[in-house]
Amino acid sequence: MRQDGWMDIVGRSAAGLDVVYRHHLDHGEDPRQGAIRRGWQVERALSATQGEDGLELTLLVSPLPRGERPRRNGHQRLRPADAARDAEVRQRPAAYAIAVCDSAVLATEFSSRTGVPGQWGLPGGGIEPGEDPADTVVRETWEEAGQRLSAPVLIDVQSDHWVGHAPNGVLEDFHAIRLIYAARCPEPGAAVVHDVGGTTSAAQWVPLDSWTSVPWTRGARSLLQRHLDSCVRGLALDASCRTES
Repeated sequence: MRQDGWMDIVGRSAAGLDVVYRHHLDHGEDPRQGAIRRGWQVERALSATQGEDGLELTLLVSPLPRGERPRRNGHQRLRPADAARDAEVRQRPAAYAIAVCDSAVLATEFSSRTGVPGQWGLPGGGIEPGEDPADTVVRETWEEAGQRLSAPVLIDVQSDHWVGHAPNGVLEDFHAIRLIYAARCPEPGAAVVHDVGGTTSAAQWVPLDSWTSVPWTRGARSLLQRHLDSCVRGLALDASCRTES
């Protein structure tokens, strides 16, 4: 199996922050489903760090209510088993940012090198070997949109598993693990793509009052519906603190 990185999952109890489980993330496994199989449910992501053996994602978990059955989380777009047998197995950890300024959220457009050209997503990309995920979103946001981010905070994890053809034509059994950060852009400017010829064709600041009109990918829209309001509230609180100080 080809892997761009290894990821270990650590569950810490919401009651006392004790470590209640630790395991290596299997190919195609959603971390939330992994928690459910062990009798826990994920409350939120706590941290993601780069260690000697790869990435370690820590989740805050609470006991699964008695009698509750596992639910399917993450997107599954798997082809028939005969196609999967011929596919190159690949697991790719990546990091993305819900990046906001005073009145807008940052968006990047997927290029023709991707499977969703013309749709819009969040700035981010693959985590380089040995790179801290928070540094990944800072680097990728500069490369894809020309913006500098301040103090990214981990807020979620998203898992996606499918079989399909990569831009180079290779058939892949692909498992994407996306670490999602909230981040502030203290000095927003015109969005400019520095990594020309890659998977990003354009970037823009989308006004907060009209963000739903953008043709987002399903995953990006879901994340914004879940987290954008709290990211904006955090920005306002941060601005208030800086003004009072």
